[in-house]
Amino acid sequence: MKTKPSILILLFLAAGMMVFGQKYTADWQSLRRVQTPEWLQKGKFGIYTHWGPYAVHAYGSNTTWYSFALYLNPEGEERGHFEETFGKLTPEYGYKDLIPLFTADKFDADEWADLFQKAGARYAGPVAEHHDGFAMWDTKYSEWNAAKMGPRRDIVGELEAAIKKRNMKYVTAFHHAANWFFFPVSDKRYDTGDPKNSGIYGQYHLPGEKRNQEFIDEWYGKIIEVIDNYSPDFIWFDFALDDMPEGYVKDFLAYYYNHADDKGKEVVVTYKGHDLVPGSGVRDLELGQEPNLTYNEWITDNSVDDRGAWGYANDLTFKTPNRLIDNLVDRVSKNGYLLLNVGPKPDGTIPEGAKEVLLAIGAWLDINGEAIYETTPWMVAGEGPTNLGEANETGFDESGIIYTAKDIRFTVKGDNLYAIFLDWPGEFAVINSIQGIDPEPEGLGKEPAKDIPSLVGKTISEEEGPAYPGFYKEEIKRVSLLGDGKDLKWSLTRRGLIVEMPDEKPCDHAFVIKIERYHHPKLK
Repeated sequence: MKTKPSILILLFLAAGMMVFGQKYTADWQSLRRVQTPEWLQKGKFGIYTHWGPYAVHAYGSNTTWYSFALYLNPEGEERGHFEETFGKLTPEYGYKDLIPLFTADKFDADEWADLFQKAGARYAGPVAEHHDGFAMWDTKYSEWNAAKMGPRRDIVGELEAAIKKRNMKYVTAFHHAANWFFFPVSDKRYDTGDPKNSGIYGQYHLPGEKRNQEFIDEWYGKIIEVIDNYSPDFIWFDFALDDMPEGYVKDFLAYYYNHADDKGKEVVVTYKGHDLVPGSGVRDLELGQEPNLTYNEWITDNSVDDRGAWGYANDLTFKTPNRLIDNLVDRVSKNGYLLLNVGPKPDGTIPEGAKEVLLAIGAWLDINGEAIYETTPWMVAGEGPTNLGEANETGFDESGIIYTAKDIRFTVKGDNLYAIFLDWPGEFAVINSIQGIDPEPEGLGKEPAKDIPSLVGKTISEEEGPAYPGFYKEEIKRVSLLGDGKDLKWSLTRRGLIVEMPDEKPCDHAFVIKIERYHHPKLK
């Protein structure tokens, strides 16, 4: 008889361990203990895709917001385009009727994954659901999904298999918290006001009303469903996460982080603005970048197209490889990462212009990836005359500036320091930030000092860049150019480190001088 209470106590304690033994609990104090994954810190660069029914109309400055403007701006160009191209909006006909034209008949997940891998991406994946309410996986929460309509394929599942097969980490992006206000669901003039379409347009509510329980439960349930079924390594959120009840957000984070911990994997969540408590995820800057080196890690979601269309459009033009490579380098040097968007066509093919850009980035990384992957920022992010201006809380501050040969960014790995010139420096590369402690100029290798340009001996001014104090010439073991590999002649002067460049460029874009250093130099 005395053993029964003991057995009950043991059973209670065992059950309690199943709950309390989890690493993370649904409170910010616990969730702030999550660490940025090592694979993200090493990988730096990834690709994701905005692909859904919005690829069909292929129109607008931002194609993913076309359907929002379609209903809410009767005089806008989106309404005019839709009614001229597809038909008049009625209580029966509207955006949802583009879904049958979203065929994906040429979609090949392996082909996409091959392209992303050749581009140098270390993580990749799709937008799982955009604001438009159309899920790209076989969800139990709505019939309005790619497995049951349009493509009639589980896009999220197919891409998961293809991307993970290539040892890339898997990304799923969610915009569906904003579906609540995206369509005029109380307006009976349109198909958005028909309750039978609420699975895509959202539940009936009046403008300005708070999200109801049904919407919140579906929002939460869809994320948990994707975690359980596809185990993404990276969950990216658009804005409006702060419009969800805080407890549900904390519950999701604890569930995801514990799910990953149970599987022995590292995961990351990114967010906009102040939608999460600092430290519980990584902050994302949309089409943005930090102007200076930061203490916190951050990421940018950017796009290959040059107007922020995000989805496919018939008239897209694309950013140059040079611009995207320079911006990747700039972000990495300042403690940031890059998630680059591609918008495929409705048949599932990736536009040729986008392919060309991605393959050019991959070709550059094949030569210079040593200065990007597995690096950290240095004590000085960079130098040069190009000013990015002030930081913006949510991003949207990326400029189309053209960097010059005097714009340099630094990364470091082990005892190797990489000085990345964002344009070809010419015969001599001058790195002002690396000034010699010895005030006397040295010759270039075995050459006499008179062969060095007149720059030698000139002390750097504060306006010319943030010099790193304490650089000894005895530290430098070897200087070379990635893609060339030969020893380069160099001189450490009061002006900075001066390097004689080879005659031929090893690549078409940014150029990386590798400075190999002795860990403990023998000082004179």
